[in-house]
Amino acid sequence: MGLIDFSLKDVGSVFKDIREAITGEAIKDPNKQAEILMKLQQVEMEYTKMRANIIEAEANSEHWLTSSWRPITMLVFVFIIFNNYVLVPYFNAFGTNVPTLTLTEEMWELLKLGIGGYVIGRSIEKTAKHIGSNLSNKKG
Repeated sequence: MGLIDFSLKDVGSVFKDIREAITGEAIKDPNKQAEILMKLQQVEMEYTKMRANIIEAEANSEHWLTSSWRPITMLVFVFIIFNNYVLVPYFNAFGTNVPTLTLTEEMWELLKLGIGGYVIGRSIEKTAKHIGSNLSNKKG
């Protein structure tokens, strides 16, 4: 698991294991479990917001390279994938040899992070709103 490759389940599991190791007992109160889950989700949301703020600051930068390096990187990955899975098979079908470009494991991870970052951020945001509204409905 990488530094930024974690989920609430992973974090919750770690905190649960630490608490159980210290106290010797599991959290049985569902309200306390919900409170801890909400706190963990708030931490993850803050982390996601910080990452989004960095990306936004880069995108709004006056320096061309600072504002463009992420999209350029993603476009390079898109080109490599297009080359390997569209162009190469097409040209090979007609007898022309076109080389495939290597996409290393690290590059795939970066690509997944770039594409997945938006999806995960939106999912966390929607989940937090849903859980927040459910908790406020239970209190009222």
